[in-house]
Amino acid sequence: MAVIFNWWFAGYTLCYQSLYSQVMKQEYARLVTLAAWAATTIATILLIVKVAAWWVTGSVSLLASVVDSMLDIAASVVNLIVVRYSLQPADKEHTFGHGKAESLAALAQAMFISGSACFLILNGIERFFRPHELNSPEIGIYVSLFAIVMTFGLVRFQKHVVNKTGSQAIAADSLHYQSDLYMNAAIMLALALSWFGIGQADSVFAVGIGIYILYSAYQMAMEAVQSLLDHKLPDDELKQIKETSLSVEGVLGVHQLRTRRSGPIRFIQLHLELEDNIPLIEAHRISDEVEAKLISVFPDADVLIHQDPYSVVFGPEKQQKFHSW
Repeated sequence: MAVIFNWWFAGYTLCYQSLYSQVMKQEYARLVTLAAWAATTIATILLIVKVAAWWVTGSVSLLASVVDSMLDIAASVVNLIVVRYSLQPADKEHTFGHGKAESLAALAQAMFISGSACFLILNGIERFFRPHELNSPEIGIYVSLFAIVMTFGLVRFQKHVVNKTGSQAIAADSLHYQSDLYMNAAIMLALALSWFGIGQADSVFAVGIGIYILYSAYQMAMEAVQSLLDHKLPDDELKQIKETSLSVEGVLGVHQLRTRRSGPIRFIQLHLELEDNIPLIEAHRISDEVEAKLISVFPDADVLIHQDPYSVVFGPEKQQKFHSW
């Protein structure tokens, strides 16, 4: 009777977790889409304001900021398209879903940012050796202050979305706009120094900002590449998976744990070590219970479990048959 109840309870839990997972996916889609639209809208507003300010002041830092805002819009539009594509459910051609599109979006973001940084560095160097007097630098200062306020609000919202969803595309976009935040602050300082007669400060700050953005792009690209190469989940999550699996009665051990992430979905594969002579239906029940517990910890997980007899795992052929992870 107890076995039947446990089996029913595991099935009920899996059904409940499946419904909960659907709700979480809908919330994920809503948040990441909203964040992508917010980035596109704010980038467009800032571009219009910065073009007007650059036209009046002639600041190379503001020109670089204009180019960066143009790339921001392009990157955000690409991000929006890719995020919407990545949210499509699995189909016959993409049985694991479309989540990897997020990593591609992050890689594209890194390329956009690298181009922006190189343009900024080259223009800063050119203006350093051929300095131009700035017109109405106070206008540039006000525009930079406006950009800082707008970008700060966007970055805060993006970080909220990343904390809720773990979206790699939005995380990359957030890093992008965070570098913009520092850039606008540096531009404001450079314009202020130029206002007080330190003319080449504008160029020096432009080069420094470009180097910082280039470094940020490198970090972003490396993270995206690791995701595309199916890098394992973080160590603390691996520990959680093992502890959760071992907490189920009847599980003697866990091995061959393989994990990866694709968009919002964590893929978890593992082998359970069970008593040799338990009935197949009992082994199935234990696996269902482990799966239900793992999904309760990671609602967006796709779990695949294989059962191994304990004596086979710890027999003399173990070293040849099983990987250490």
